Amino acid sequence: MQIWVGLGNPGPRYALHRHNVGFMAVDVIAEMHGFGPEQKKFQGWVREGRIGTQKVLLLKPATFMNESGRAVGEALRFYKLGTDALTVFHDELDLAPFKVKVKQGGGHAGHNGLRSIDQHMGPDFRRIRLGIGHPGHKDRVTAHVLGNYAKAEEDDLAAMLGAIGAEAEWLAKGDDVRFMNDVALRMQDMNP
Repeated sequence: MQIWVGLGNPGPRYALHRHNVGFMAVDVIAEMHGFGPEQKKFQGWVREGRIGTQKVLLLKPATFMNESGRAVGEALRFYKLGTDALTVFHDELDLAPFKVKVKQGGGHAGHNGLRSIDQHMGPDFRRIRLGIGHPGHKDRVTAHVLGNYAKAEEDDLAAMLGAIGAEAEWLAKGDDVRFMNDVALRMQDMNP
């Protein structure tokens, strides 16, 4: 079993924030792969299903971002899994908007959700970095991260999320390179 976590903040006022793109990604995966209904569990919302032959639990922590590690730790302990079974989808300032990269382990680069998971479970987990771009100056980072996607970005956002959902089987199989390549190709096809 694998646990895939989408990071975000709970509540409708945060729904379209760039910081919530992790929530958006796991929601699209759940819909595209016919996951079961959302249930309240592990201080969050979970949906269970299969991607290819792999059983996957999708988790959206209901804690705020800086406490995400509590929900993640609870789920991993319940299933007696280590961080090798953990994949975290999160927004990434240091990537161009709508770029998708996979990284194993590493630091948190000031991301409070990653910092919290690191504190609870250690840094050795797979991260799906979803580019939101940097606003150019550190004084504008908070407003950028906690700002909604612009209308002009909605098509690219939908394309990125659709590509992630469509290629999720490669992640489930552990073929991170194929996942990244196929997502990039789909994005290229949509923006010739």
